[in-house]
Amino acid sequence: MASADQEHRAVQLPLVLEPWPEGGFTVTSPLIPELITEGDTLEEALANVQDAWQAAVELYEDLGRPLPAELFVDSGSGGVTMYLPYPKLSVPV
Repeated sequence: MASADQEHRAVQLPLVLEPWPEGGFTVTSPLIPELITEGDTLEEALANVQDAWQAAVELYEDLGRPLPAELFVDSGSGGVTMYLPYPKLSVPV
C-alpha cells in the first residue's frame, strides 16, 4: 500500500492536448501511455484527467507495475504542476 508520504507527493504529469478539427480535445501523457481522455472543451478535457489518472494508477496496481519515478517531484520544483491525489493503492513508486 502507498505510504502517507507518497499519498501527499506532488505529481508533475506532462499532458499532450490534441485538438479535434470539429472541436474538442484528446488528452494523453507521454509518461503514462495508458492515460487517455477527451472533452468537448479544454476545460472539460482537463477536468477528465482526474478520472483518467485514477484509472491509470489502478491499472498499474493491477499489473504490479511501478509508476514512473519522473512523475514525483518536489513541490517547489517549478514549472506547471497539476496536483492530482495519489490514490490509496499499493503501486510501488
